[in-house]
Amino acid sequence: MTLSVRKVAAVAVLGAALTGCGGGPSGPQQGAGQARLGSPAASGPATASTQASPSAPASAPASASPLPGAPARVPVLTPGANGLTPVFERARQRSEKTVALTFDADMTSDQGPRAASGERFDNPDLIDTLRRLKVPSTVFMTGRWAEEYSDQAKSIGTDPNFEIANHSYSHHAFKSPCYGLPALDGEAARADVERAFAAFRKAGAVNTVPYFRFPGGCYDDQALKALAPAKVTAVQWDVVSGDAFAKDPDAVAEQVLAGVKPGSVVVMHCTRSAAPVTEQAIQKIVPELRKRGFRFVKVSELMGK
Repeated sequence: MTLSVRKVAAVAVLGAALTGCGGGPSGPQQGAGQARLGSPAASGPATASTQASPSAPASAPASASPLPGAPARVPVLTPGANGLTPVFERARQRSEKTVALTFDADMTSDQGPRAASGERFDNPDLIDTLRRLKVPSTVFMTGRWAEEYSDQAKSIGTDPNFEIANHSYSHHAFKSPCYGLPALDGEAARADVERAFAAFRKAGAVNTVPYFRFPGGCYDDQALKALAPAKVTAVQWDVVSGDAFAKDPDAVAEQVLAGVKPGSVVVMHCTRSAAPVTEQAIQKIVPELRKRGFRFVKVSELMGK
């Protein structure tokens, strides 16, 4: 199916609508850090280890230690200047056409009562469709989501089709202002990341990777410094899907198809109440990109290119 390209009219409300997850129509909120491409280091263990050089792997913190069955080695980026957390946005590719679809499984630390009242922050139909279409994907999960939907976190985190990356525990901001999110800094930020990894382990997810996505995409050098002890690679994106509160799956699909380039990272959402048409959009996006010669990969494979 060939889709014509047209802009999504309401995409400008993306960031505010999701209280900071996924950024605005062209990336993070204005004032957020701009994603900086790094260079892949030699593959490291699937703990949260980065490497100062390919021959000198750093030790991994216990908080990100993998469970038995986790992938043995995944690529990471070398730290930036002054040891700052490295940031990956898009792979530089000239000939191979690969693309990573990523899905933020959002739930803030204070949304338990809303879940208890019946609001659904999960999207099992989306996960089922990705499995049926055989689309390798990376799910950036908050620790609070993993607690609320522990069975699903385990199912996703033990399926080789997926890898789980860290989207913080609380979905609080690492830089302020950031769409009105409460802000964390210093030790509180690091503890929040470690708490999320602990929630994944408790749920039984083993396919976890040492990658992190800032809530709202908001960061600066201070945030990168605060995150550095967690030994993760921050992952941004270059294509915003516009799926937040969208009602037209065709419009979401067309925006993704218009933006994807070889090596792209697409940000979407695995949150039914906030992104209700994502699963329908995927049914249009996947066959069209395959028709165009693209191959779907997880972020870990894309980062290793």
